[in-house]
Order: sequence, then structure tokens, then C-alpha cells
Amino acid sequence: MITLHIENTIGDYATWKAAFDRYDRARRDHNVLGYRITRPATDSTKVFIDLDFAAGTDAAAFIQLLEKIWQTPRSHAASAEHAVPEVREVLEERRTGGGQ
Repeated sequence: MITLHIENTIGDYATWKAAFDRYDRARRDHNVLGYRITRPATDSTKVFIDLDFAAGTDAAAFIQLLEKIWQTPRSHAASAEHAVPEVREVLEERRTGGGQ
């Protein structure tokens, strides 16, 4: 599996998330299998997005879409800054059962 790691600096999570949600169809159309959104526990102005793909070519194509999205006025309103996206190879992933 391949993960496209994206880092954004944002002003407000709710505004950013609404913008992110508007592109749900685009993610499906570009073969995104799933995603995770995280942020540092001590910094609410950063969000990290990991988009999962079956192939590196899909992740690379999605970067091109991101560059177009980031040029839109809506994106400028929701995000202050974007780091260069990074394509990562997932070598191992394990989930364990947790207590209740």
C-alpha cells in the first residue's frame, strides 16, 4: 500500500474540514482507498492527512489534483500553508484490540 502524506497549516479546523469534505467524490474518483486525519495534540493549527492508495501512480496523479485544488479561493480561505506532499510506502501496519 502507498500513503500520500500531506501537511497543512490551517486557521480553523471546522472550516478546513468542510473544504476537505467537498472533495470526497474527487478522492473516490482518484482511487483513494481511505484516509486518516491527525494533528499534534498541542497545535490545532496543523493537520496531517494520510491518503491510502493501492499504487504509487495513483498517489502521484493525486498530487497533480492537489496542486489544482490548492490554487482555488476556497482552499486559500481554509488553509494558510501546505507542505510538499510526500509519497510513502507502507511497510507494515498492525492494529491491536483495545480494552473497553
